[in-house]
Amino acid sequence: MSQSADKTYKLLSLPPDLVRSFNGLEHLPEEEWFCSTDPAGRKVGSGGGTTWLVEKWLENNPGASLASSKIIIHAGGQSRRLPAYAPVGKILTPVPVFRWERGQKLSQNLLNLQLPLYQRILETAPAGLSTLIASGDVLIRADHAGVKVPEADVVCYGMWVDAELASHHGVFASRRDSEHVLDFMLQKPTVDELEQLSQTHLFLMDIGIWLLSEKAMKVLMKRSLDSDGNVGYYDLYSDFGRALGTNPPVNDAEVNTLSVAVVPLHDGEFYHFGTSRELISSTLALQHRVVDQRKILQRKVKPSQALFVQNALMGYRLSSANDRVWVENSNVPASWGLTSDHIITGVPVNAWNLTVPRGICVDIVPVGSGSWAVRPYGMDDPMRGPLADSSTRWLGSDYLSWSAERALDVSAPGMPEGKTDIQASPIYPVVSNIDDMEKVLRWMISEPTLEEGKRIWLESPRLSADGISAEANLERVYAQRQEFRRGNWTFLAGNFEKSVFYQLDLADAAENYNALGLPAPAELSADVPAMTRIRNHMLRSRIATLGGSDGSADERKAFGLLRSEVLAEIDRDSPRPYMSVYPDQIVWGRSSVRIDLAGGWTDTPPYSLYSGGNVVNMAIELNGQPPIQVYVKPSKDFSIVLRSIDLGAMEVVKTFEELQHYHTVGSPFSIPKAALTLAGFVGRTPGDTLSDYLHDFGAGIEVTLLSAIPAGSGLGTSSILGSTVLGALSDFCGLAWDENEICYRTLALEQLLTTGGGWQDQYGGALPGIKLLQTSEGYDQRPLVSWLPQQIFTSPDHRQCHLLYYTGITRTAKGILAEIVRGMFLNSGEHLAILSEMKSHAVEMARTIQRGNFEDYGRMVAETWRQNKRLDSGTEPEAVAAMIRRISDWTLGCKLPGAGGGGYLYMVAKDPEAAALIRAELCKNPPNPRARFVEMSLSDTGFQSSRS
Repeated sequence: MSQSADKTYKLLSLPPDLVRSFNGLEHLPEEEWFCSTDPAGRKVGSGGGTTWLVEKWLENNPGASLASSKIIIHAGGQSRRLPAYAPVGKILTPVPVFRWERGQKLSQNLLNLQLPLYQRILETAPAGLSTLIASGDVLIRADHAGVKVPEADVVCYGMWVDAELASHHGVFASRRDSEHVLDFMLQKPTVDELEQLSQTHLFLMDIGIWLLSEKAMKVLMKRSLDSDGNVGYYDLYSDFGRALGTNPPVNDAEVNTLSVAVVPLHDGEFYHFGTSRELISSTLALQHRVVDQRKILQRKVKPSQALFVQNALMGYRLSSANDRVWVENSNVPASWGLTSDHIITGVPVNAWNLTVPRGICVDIVPVGSGSWAVRPYGMDDPMRGPLADSSTRWLGSDYLSWSAERALDVSAPGMPEGKTDIQASPIYPVVSNIDDMEKVLRWMISEPTLEEGKRIWLESPRLSADGISAEANLERVYAQRQEFRRGNWTFLAGNFEKSVFYQLDLADAAENYNALGLPAPAELSADVPAMTRIRNHMLRSRIATLGGSDGSADERKAFGLLRSEVLAEIDRDSPRPYMSVYPDQIVWGRSSVRIDLAGGWTDTPPYSLYSGGNVVNMAIELNGQPPIQVYVKPSKDFSIVLRSIDLGAMEVVKTFEELQHYHTVGSPFSIPKAALTLAGFVGRTPGDTLSDYLHDFGAGIEVTLLSAIPAGSGLGTSSILGSTVLGALSDFCGLAWDENEICYRTLALEQLLTTGGGWQDQYGGALPGIKLLQTSEGYDQRPLVSWLPQQIFTSPDHRQCHLLYYTGITRTAKGILAEIVRGMFLNSGEHLAILSEMKSHAVEMARTIQRGNFEDYGRMVAETWRQNKRLDSGTEPEAVAAMIRRISDWTLGCKLPGAGGGGYLYMVAKDPEAAALIRAELCKNPPNPRARFVEMSLSDTGFQSSRS
């Protein structure tokens, strides 16, 4: 059984200054996010640091325990090799929006990008693995769909890499005949050692993601204590890690007893943000992981690829003469001179005449209420070693050479002590105004004879790099960044054709526009691509709503534009109906219904239009019959008669105006009216009448509907009824539409009805059996169909394990659909991330069915249900949750088909005996008088049409 996603604690080890303000700066709740720092004055290593952090967390959270689900991220340290983000820790490094990704935030940082994978891993891990430990300076990208986490005390994640890269990291070694069992772990082995090892073993690079059971955590914490019971130095990797496995190099009886599994992240990507140069190289690699121009959303072409500007005011124009430049939270006016290999951070608004030499970086850090520390450094400065040692690099040279060039007496009173480590040496001046900041900076990096700058450096208080991290005013850092971002919002919106604006998470953008009091972007002109205009309208609507105004007009325009674009594809081929039956013939159309097994929602416009969709579903009959039936026959009266057997309703349509009155949701005959319109029953000329049209057609028409399913079933009834009506009309009117065309036109029918909806319902019911349906981006959403084997559903061992139960609870899908579609329009990062998981999950579900693994299939159904609940919290009302809890011990997985909230419950019992227990429980104790079991069977026919 997997972890619950409801409550996962996040424990962060951070720099001391950040601990005090993290929750406020990042707007994260303290009850879920706990921050601490390593004990002052002593080194405890990553193992000891984990123990210290967990102990402090337990002290502050009486309701928590070692068994609680938690993610631990180590993000403390001095950040010597990446000074720009030392005060906030590398984990809060701002990361530019990826040019190929939708739904990212302008304010995103490394933590925001790391966390989703960690959460997915922990959610899908066995219940006993309650702790995930990760590193704060790496970004791992991987599709975790289908990865089965094994049962073990410790599970280590690794990646396949070449020996040269592995030699710089920890390595997991497994024997070739037991590749998922750790034999031993090595720390930074040589390439020669790895070559020798590869004769008998496989090796994976440690990517810093470990899962630990409660037992393993207790052992780790015990080993982290010294003889006095205090947390001492203990490294998670070189001490604990090298004592793990079947043949560990370190003998520790208690650690040796822990079972250890190794899981490779196939197609995983590893991006390190450990140094200044890696900040740029990893960001560049992320931006260029997609090079297919069709998938790159941003249209701007940079003069050089490794140029990154965010949260900034740029007067200086970067050109092909610049390379490897990072500007963030800064103003760089046109009066500056830049070359290459720069990181510019924290610079306030200025009008300086400043030349920054190649390889020099500038960091300005607010200190106190009105001062700044001026910190220039070299791109490759390791910030390690005695200050006065000639081998200790600083500003691309060394401190003694730098001092000599500026005629400084390094032995004078008040000068930094030469034996002190450069990280702890007070060499960075603290100034109280912008003018002094400019002069001392010019003197430090490019004008060594500028006496005024020298005077400021000598007379100002100075801080070390460690001192800057301890005394930085992070509230001022964030406030300046927010002010720069205020201008960025307006600029990006105005320059939308070349910027990332309309690929951003526009729900987040609306929140920012509202908080900053910015006017909404102007309505876009008709020559702008439709999808961009749709997003513009929905953004304007959300901004208005957040501001307390009525945003409904823009929202209607957004949905109207989507409707027009979908219908435009249909309008290119207007049908010409004619009566193709004898006067006494009846056309009988009937369809199965569908159960969506994975990927539901990814078929829904606009998501499917810009990302494509993947869905696995199956066509089923209920109680041995196709439950959706439509009868069409000629009539001597030149009108259209509509009847519903199950609703006991009838309507006679005599005018085109009455026929086109199909927008009322819940009307008994909205679907056949819209279907007749799509079948070509529209006025040919302004004065044309329905009676004249039907005279020319040859007869009136009677359409009779039968839906032998309760309303709100979740089985795709309305869409399938629409496709069945269209299919019967195609036969009756000689339109010769095949199932694919019928289903495609059903998508347009739902747009006419303003209910929205995707394509999976109609394809699921019209096409027989179990299938994987896949579309690509674009307005033509005709899916590629891959039929899947039926053994899991039809074999004697498993047939009885598939149960369908009508809950007696109903819920209309339109409201659910509209809210999720709003999220799609707005590129809501939360929505898009889940939808992307759903797409991958559908492919993995298809593979599972192909492999015929029944237990894995049930597990995949359970994962589908988890995804649905994450997308819409109303999917599982308490009445349904209570019902599921009653039968959970007997099921591998279950879900409400469709949008959820009620209707039918599909269950995968563990075995026939469990199925019998489920039947007994729900028959004996139904949740309401309407609840009942319904016999389901796979449909081998799907949609059928025949004539009397």
